Amino acid sequence: MKNVSFLLILIATAAIVSCKKKGCTDETASNYSEEAKKDDGSCTYPELAIPSTYNFTDDAGNNTVSYGGQEERLNQLEEMTTYMKSGTAATLNAAILTAMFENTDDNASGNFTFASTKQLKNKCFASDVTRFEGYLTALALASEDHSEIASSGQAGVLSSGTSTYLFAANGIEYAQLIEKGLMGAVFLNQALNVYFGADKMNVDNSTAVNTGEGKFYTEMEHHWDEAFGYFGAPIDFPTNTDNLRFWAKYYDIQSAELNPSLVITNAFLKGRAAISQGFELSIRDEQIKNIREEWERLSAAQAVNYLEKAKENFGSDNAKFLHELSEAYAFILCLKYVPLETRTIDYADIETILDDIITTDFWTVTISDLNVSITLLNDTYGF
Repeated sequence: MKNVSFLLILIATAAIVSCKKKGCTDETASNYSEEAKKDDGSCTYPELAIPSTYNFTDDAGNNTVSYGGQEERLNQLEEMTTYMKSGTAATLNAAILTAMFENTDDNASGNFTFASTKQLKNKCFASDVTRFEGYLTALALASEDHSEIASSGQAGVLSSGTSTYLFAANGIEYAQLIEKGLMGAVFLNQALNVYFGADKMNVDNSTAVNTGEGKFYTEMEHHWDEAFGYFGAPIDFPTNTDNLRFWAKYYDIQSAELNPSLVITNAFLKGRAAISQGFELSIRDEQIKNIREEWERLSAAQAVNYLEKAKENFGSDNAKFLHELSEAYAFILCLKYVPLETRTIDYADIETILDDIITTDFWTVTISDLNVSITLLNDTYGF
């Protein structure tokens, strides 16, 4: 009996050693959910397969990616921006601006070139809806003076080279505050707070939503895709840089300075792959954190870029100065929509720049004001 017991111990030990030699450690196994583990006795586990493009299919080869609603809202803001910029040569209709923001009658009262049941207003950061409605009113009012030359206290237009801009009496180009501001209050906010939030991520990931209707994605996969849709990149970005929209366009501009490895793009791919292949959700959550942090840095970096350009044109080209300051202001505003748990900048510092340093009369902004704002952002983000 002793010999038999000893033999059994030897067999068990050999099995453990064999397992260890193949890398089957507790640490290795911990990266995988029970669904992803395929331990057939060989102590091997699958590796996470990350595609090079945002193209995901199920076992039957069905496309599981869907974010049409997000593309519709990007289209709405694009057409809204085109209309807003026409205020340099014509008086804008406040009712049309409101209809575009609310998508009245599913086609902005006939002012969109397409039909859609989606809208920007009901996805806007709730406490700032009134802010943007005020911006729309201010833009329409400023456009009434499109034939005037803008100056301190006088709304009108200013030109620089072939570019013409419409400014309110306070020097603000409201078309920029609305366009870039909604990039934050709708697109960034929805992606980082809503779709990456617990309510959207703590959902079923075991079965497709409704294959009978051609929906081959799980709830969790779909919510992740919707966050990606708000980024505005094609599925093969950065190889393909054609038709970049909103945030993706600025990420392409800033990627060399921010991070040549394109953290946001890679994180979207890795997080979606982890969800689809049934890996531990800690991998997904790590990518959410990476995307949130890098998206914030993108907004801050773009703000600094515009503040620096405003400095270059201070006192020599008011059109460019006010235009670039308006864009910088909007990107600083976007920082307030970054989730609190990952946001680098203090909310008080955002308010200090927007309310105390730059203020809401751009004609009074000085080089010193610009330098203080640039230094605060550079020190905060380590640029």
